[in-house]
Amino acid sequence: MSETNTDALDWVVQRGIGALAEKMGIEFLEFTIERSVARMPVLGNTQPAMLLHGGANVVLGESLGSMAANLYAGPGKLAVGIEINATHTRSATEGFVTGVCTPIHLGRTLTTHEIAISDEQGRRCCTIRITNLIKDMTPKQA
Repeated sequence: MSETNTDALDWVVQRGIGALAEKMGIEFLEFTIERSVARMPVLGNTQPAMLLHGGANVVLGESLGSMAANLYAGPGKLAVGIEINATHTRSATEGFVTGVCTPIHLGRTLTTHEIAISDEQGRRCCTIRITNLIKDMTPKQA
C-alpha cells in the first residue's frame, strides 16, 4: 500500500487517534508507511517533579507505531500491539516533544517500529520499539 502524506493524514482524521491520545494533545504532523511524525506538549503530561512522564512518552510512541502498523495492514485488517519497550535517556520539562516513527520490519503478520522522541532542541529523550500483530478485523471492529 502506497499512501501520500495527505491521504494518510486524512485517514488518521477519519479513523481518529483515540481518546487517550486526544487528551494528551498528540498531533500527527506527517504520516506515511515509511515515516510518521507526531508531537505532544509537555505541559499537562508531567509527573509531580514537572518532568514529562515516562508513560506519556510510551503513549506517544504507541500511538505512532500502532497507527503506522494499521496503515500498513490495510483495509479489513487490524494491527494490535503485542510488545513495547522504552528507554528514557533525557527529561523534557517544557514545550513539545516530537516522535519520529520508522519501520524496522514490515511483514505479513508482524510489524516492528522504532520511535525516537526528541525535545525542541533536537535532543533524544526516549527510544521506543513496538511490535504489532496484524489480524483480520471482526465485524464489530470494521
